[in-house]
Amino acid sequence: MTADHYEQLAALHRAGTAHVGVTLIGTRGEAPSDVGAKAIVTALGLRAGTVGGGRIEARVITHAQGLLADLKSPAIETKTWNLQTDIGMTCGGEVTLLFETYRPLAWDVAVFGAGHVAQALVRTLLTLDCRVSCFDARDEWVSRLPTQSNLTAAVMTSAETTVSGLRPGTFFVVMTQGHATDVPVLVQIFKHHPATPFVGAIGSDMKARKLKSELVAKGVSPEWAEKLRCPVGLPLGNNSPAEIAISVAAQLIQERDRNVSR
Repeated sequence: MTADHYEQLAALHRAGTAHVGVTLIGTRGEAPSDVGAKAIVTALGLRAGTVGGGRIEARVITHAQGLLADLKSPAIETKTWNLQTDIGMTCGGEVTLLFETYRPLAWDVAVFGAGHVAQALVRTLLTLDCRVSCFDARDEWVSRLPTQSNLTAAVMTSAETTVSGLRPGTFFVVMTQGHATDVPVLVQIFKHHPATPFVGAIGSDMKARKLKSELVAKGVSPEWAEKLRCPVGLPLGNNSPAEIAISVAAQLIQERDRNVSR
């Protein structure tokens, strides 16, 4: 495998681009390439490498693209093709290929606030199969977040710009410095992501009533305001940041599974 192959894979992972890595793992008789040859295929076609040109390459690309299109396809699959009867080539050899499908994480969670509870929540979420974003107006708190490939951490200068740039279907957890800074974020979530599967805010029952009332006064629909989970988290554990984080993560998982099953 060349350095360029590694670089191409790394670039696709960083960009969150679905792709299939193809490796020639076995041959019998005549074959168009050597064992160990590799290729990378995306939905757009061949990205890098080759396991043999002509008809075999065309077949590999078509099969890999089919794997990407079928969300139920296996992550790892082997195929053995007779070059003459299966591919239509004149040589009578046989090839065995390993197809490894990579799909970017489909579950996005955005945390607004990087205080003590948010720090614990982000670290808990990073152990799960999700992409996490965390935003705070305070650079000193954002800088305390860990560095990990599935975490985007940034200083927020505009709630609207930040919220509008997030993916559809994102789950939102709002735990900024307080009520006054929670409200602008929640208003933007309603504006740009009204169909979000989950929106929660940290606080008490009293804060929940005040939040919902103020959101409605700012133009948020009463029906949407009622979707707000406040206090966010399942009713378990104590009030330490670590246990609040576990209760919130558990509620997020619960809602994720409820949405997947629909």
